[in-house]
Amino acid sequence: MTQFYDARGNIYGVIAPQALRDAGLALPASATECASSRQSWSEAAIKLCCDWPEGQRPVNSKSHRSDGLLIGPFQTSPPFDVLIVNTDGTLAERSGNGLTIFSQALTEQGVMPEEGALLRVHHDKSGAVETSVKPAAVEGVQGFWLDLGQPDFGPGAVAAQNVESVDFNGHDVSEVKPLATLDPAWSHSQFVRIGNPHCVTLLDDRAALPSNQQMRESPLNEGLTEIAYAIPAGAGDPCPAGVNLQWAVLESPQKILARVFERGEGPTASSGTSASAVACAAWRVGWVAAGEVQVVMPGGTAPILLDAEHGQLRGVRLFGTARRMAH
Repeated sequence: MTQFYDARGNIYGVIAPQALRDAGLALPASATECASSRQSWSEAAIKLCCDWPEGQRPVNSKSHRSDGLLIGPFQTSPPFDVLIVNTDGTLAERSGNGLTIFSQALTEQGVMPEEGALLRVHHDKSGAVETSVKPAAVEGVQGFWLDLGQPDFGPGAVAAQNVESVDFNGHDVSEVKPLATLDPAWSHSQFVRIGNPHCVTLLDDRAALPSNQQMRESPLNEGLTEIAYAIPAGAGDPCPAGVNLQWAVLESPQKILARVFERGEGPTASSGTSASAVACAAWRVGWVAAGEVQVVMPGGTAPILLDAEHGQLRGVRLFGTARRMAH
């Protein structure tokens, strides 16, 4: 019933809306109605599709067998509506790896046009977030370019509260006190919105990068959850709606090392929008130039294309690939 796909170590389940209805979930007809009523069905959908079968959870694995669930398409031709459900039952506005996986599923279903399509992610915050997707090959690898549009920067872009402006190598960034309290090296953050909110913490030393294992353990996990998750799962501080957290350090020209802690998920092997936010933040503080940027995460490397004009970042594109996993 649920097909699982892997994109740079980020795993999502994909299921058609009608399959969930056939399984007994009262899912409304449209993606818009589904999003507005998600509290009545989303946790049941995660339990049905993403929980490990009884006695089959591998040792030291995550509590779910995927990083989330993609529900769609709601149409047989583009534009395609989709819901991105985090494993805590909340809805995400955008996921680069998730939309790469959804594009691969549409291709295998024979409904993705050769020229690409518009994907519309519906969520319970405001409106739908649109992403243009185009099939492509990079260095012989077949995948998709995702056009993520123009990013916004600063606390206002993500509705951050109680943050202070600080200097980072001559650039104006923010200090997020809850992060700096966890580690004094985490005192310089750049807020970025690319359809969803991000807080990229800029580091001078790769030793300050947290590992995914460290982020899963107490007390760091609880501290990061309080920051990243909205109430009631977290504190929503500094962003009441929650925020995705990243840590970044410049490895070499046009190459950034990064770690990710997602709201609604926790530490992840990779994230497409997080990688894009990292590349944008790196450009903002002068670490990288426009053009191709490589963002290296535990799950793999994400190629990002930054389009700048007259000192402004005009657009961001992410290349991704995905493969269907055996049951």
